[in-house]
Amino acid sequence: MTFKEINANEISDNIFKLIGTDWSLVTAGNSDKLNTMTVSWGGAGIMWGKPCVFTFIRPQRYTFGLIEENDCYTMCFFDESYRKALQLCGTKSGRDCDKIKEAELTPAFTEDGIPYFEEARLVLVCKKAYGQFLTEDSFTDTENINKWYSAGDYHKMFISEITKVLVKE
Repeated sequence: MTFKEINANEISDNIFKLIGTDWSLVTAGNSDKLNTMTVSWGGAGIMWGKPCVFTFIRPQRYTFGLIEENDCYTMCFFDESYRKALQLCGTKSGRDCDKIKEAELTPAFTEDGIPYFEEARLVLVCKKAYGQFLTEDSFTDTENINKWYSAGDYHKMFISEITKVLVKE
């Protein structure tokens, strides 16, 4: 199957369901070295007059270093038949195994060399515009500190422009 490019405004999926329920694979790197991880936190909207995603990644994740090293990454969304692959990519580290191979996913690359997966039904190509770590003193609801950050391992938030949207034909 092939992909066609659409405008970000043409995405008809519910973003809350896409990210929070269906999950996404965030993938960064290049053809020599890439990794992916499952995310279920984040969002999308308009920032600085552009369609953007808001991606949150902890620094101890292997994918974090690849996102830091590269200007762009992808968010890939799949149909329900790939749920086990997403679970695997969310529980294993690319430092310890070839989880892309174990998940039976096929890497593909944009013309600019940005990795995504042939099995995805929707791909967002994202260009980093801003990154900042969440900090304890910025929380107004301290319950979230105790619930999610008892180890002090705060996520880094990336605000990234959606530069391309690919949908499975």
